[in-house]
Amino acid sequence: MPKLKTNRGAAKRFRATGGGGFKRAQSHLNHILTKKSSKRKRKLGPMVQVDARDVPGLRKMLPYA
Repeated sequence: MPKLKTNRGAAKRFRATGGGGFKRAQSHLNHILTKKSSKRKRKLGPMVQVDARDVPGLRKMLPYA
């Protein structure tokens, strides 16, 4: 069986966690920041867990994660 290719776009956006899930960055924190409140920007900062329904698809894109 041939080697599986990793989806490079997904590899740049997601990281595997120790428990078998994936973590991702949140959107809406790149530009037009003046109208967003400090609280909103602060809450968008940390990485969050990918929803369980999306994990099987990510496993196919990142077979070695």
